[in-house]
Amino acid sequence: CTVIFTRLATRDLHKPISILFCNLAVSDLFTSFSGFWISMLFITNPDITIFGSQDMLAPYALYTTSILSTIYNLVSIGIERYLAVAESMRTRFRVARNHSIAVVFISWVLAFFLGCLPLMGWNCLHAESNISVLYSPFCVNYLVFITMPNVVAAFLVPLFTYLRIIIILRKRKLRMQACGQATGTYKSVETQVARTSISIWLLALVSYAPFFAGVIFDATNQRCHTDLYPGAYIFRNCTATLITITCLGNPVLYTLKLRALGAKLKALRCPSGNRVRACTI
Repeated sequence: CTVIFTRLATRDLHKPISILFCNLAVSDLFTSFSGFWISMLFITNPDITIFGSQDMLAPYALYTTSILSTIYNLVSIGIERYLAVAESMRTRFRVARNHSIAVVFISWVLAFFLGCLPLMGWNCLHAESNISVLYSPFCVNYLVFITMPNVVAAFLVPLFTYLRIIIILRKRKLRMQACGQATGTYKSVETQVARTSISIWLLALVSYAPFFAGVIFDATNQRCHTDLYPGAYIFRNCTATLITITCLGNPVLYTLKLRALGAKLKALRCPSGNRVRACTI
């Protein structure tokens, strides 16, 4: 909420990357709300979160949609950062605001479509043969269908884009050194990008790898719900906690630079006459 408020109030949405940052915060907010909804259902009626029920379809669908939207945003941010520093063979490609808006729209449409497939009939409410033991009444083949490509994209695309950014910055630094020019700025930027990209990739790995492992276990498991209680469901809850931590970690890694955030909040408290100058600084 802080990310959304500060970016809307300081008109940062004029920048294409800020649209993606703000949308990432919205996705994380949806993930937190849907996770809270599932937690309340567990508190009021734990059995339906274990054995599955019609009441679990909507919260699980919203949870899936928000996670998919977060993954698509992380991938989009990595690609946008790569395009911002990379040069094509003839001219530099600049990502415009309209491009970011289109990406946001497509990401949400795709996330809603894939996330709401169980509500459209792809569920195992009346079928026991293919039902998921961890996420009943979802079907195992549905979980495999949405998990495999999206988790792989969440791991590989950011890894590739940020590695390419570091390689491009290093080549430019070596080129400037060969010309006898100062390279302190490039060295600082390269270090910062490397540090941030490693943190982003590790956060995605720690957060989504257990969920991915849970889906693999679900697909290969032949035992019923009672045989897996309580260990498998404790593991499921831990994966949900890690995904929630991702929602908290994304703003810190992408937008909540403490100094910059403090300056923005201070600018919002300034009188209207001084706000333009404070925000510019």
